[in-house]
Amino acid sequence: MTKQNVFVLRPSVTVVQDAEPIATIYRNLGTDSADRIVSRAVSELALTLNGLQTRIAQHDLTDLARPLRKLEQMADNLGLISLAATSVDLRASLENADFTAFSAIWARLLRVAERSLALGQTTADRSTL
Repeated sequence: MTKQNVFVLRPSVTVVQDAEPIATIYRNLGTDSADRIVSRAVSELALTLNGLQTRIAQHDLTDLARPLRKLEQMADNLGLISLAATSVDLRASLENADFTAFSAIWARLLRVAERSLALGQTTADRSTL
């Protein structure tokens, strides 16, 4: 096999976000309180992802549906539509015992989470203007 036959795949992720939930938090609570609430929500989301990552790395897939539902709800509350939808897809693959799909969707969830959290922070920053 020559080097000409090797293809490097670089998956791209398009993230869909609804800025309204975060904007509503800022409108209702004011900048200081909203900053704390959004920051806490993003931190909790990151902790949930970290917990999932640890369990999956240890191949502990028992009762992952509950933290995946929690992740979905937190993402929904922050308007992170793609992250919530990917969490639903991951849970479905787990419920169907489709571990090939689970692996692929897990990789997608990590990419979507990285982009979503960056976009969520940017939206929060714009909401304070």
